[in-house]
Amino acid sequence: MGHCLSCFKEHTSADISTDHRKKDEMTEIVTTNQVPTVMVSDYPQEEPLLHNNENSINSYRNLQNANNLNSCSESCAVELTTIQKSQINSDKPLPKLFYQRLPSIPRTMSSIGSNELRISDTKINQLFDLYKDSLEDAILAEGIENLCNDLQLNPDNFKVLVLAWKLNASQMCRFTRQEFVQGLKNMKTDSIKGIQHKLYEITSDLKRDSEKFKDLYRFTFKFGLDVSIGQRILPADIAILLWRLVFTNNEPPILDKWLKYLEKNPHIRGIPKDTWYMFLNFCEYVGDDLSSYDDTEAWPSLFDDFVENENDQVNQNINKSNIKIIDT
Repeated sequence: MGHCLSCFKEHTSADISTDHRKKDEMTEIVTTNQVPTVMVSDYPQEEPLLHNNENSINSYRNLQNANNLNSCSESCAVELTTIQKSQINSDKPLPKLFYQRLPSIPRTMSSIGSNELRISDTKINQLFDLYKDSLEDAILAEGIENLCNDLQLNPDNFKVLVLAWKLNASQMCRFTRQEFVQGLKNMKTDSIKGIQHKLYEITSDLKRDSEKFKDLYRFTFKFGLDVSIGQRILPADIAILLWRLVFTNNEPPILDKWLKYLEKNPHIRGIPKDTWYMFLNFCEYVGDDLSSYDDTEAWPSLFDDFVENENDQVNQNINKSNIKIIDT
């Protein structure tokens, strides 16, 4: 039989004799749902003979349930005719009447977490050991310089500040083992090439994401403090260096005038935390024109002094130009 059958039904016949055995006959039972389940062409050429055997019927019904064939129709009742035991040989496999195909696993599922699996704590610790100090379990000034050489960066490069930020380093010229290992795990890398690649990505992202840059900017103040002596105010000379560094890729128009003002006034010895934080807002507020500055606002007094000094310089330049005009 070469067509599809929904179910099989036994037709008993008491007149079938052993002398006139025929090949297996399967009759179609057309149920109300007519759901095809098995191709008869899948059967082997030598079909087993059928006869009445209650035990065999039960076994095939169990096979039917195991393969969930009854799920194709609520009313489909399947009855199988029995196979004569004498025709079942141990060296011949039973006909594969029913089977269920399992869905293949998508490739994307097998690759989930593959990046995380490639990150090795052992490799990160080995990398740390290459640069750590011989007497202390930390990477100090010399080790950081060697690390920068391997990363092909100058120690005063902006990306080195970004690396310290991602490691959440507590102070300059010092990376502890915990900071280094956890930082690289967060960056999802465990090699020099991986660090180089991640620093490139993060630096590019900082140009677009102002919130991330603000986080880096706030970190820079804490990074510049000497926590070993409980420092809470950033020395002016360190602040000037860090301001130039943190604004490497997005320098405000007012920055150069501000830093020159600090350099020309040695009495300004330190930058408090509030002043450092507010300077970012100050740059956004005034832009490149100090004429929009309002000294009645709650700005740090250092900004008032700076703006007054700049306005005096402008007025002096104007007066000088007027004097030249009069003289001529």
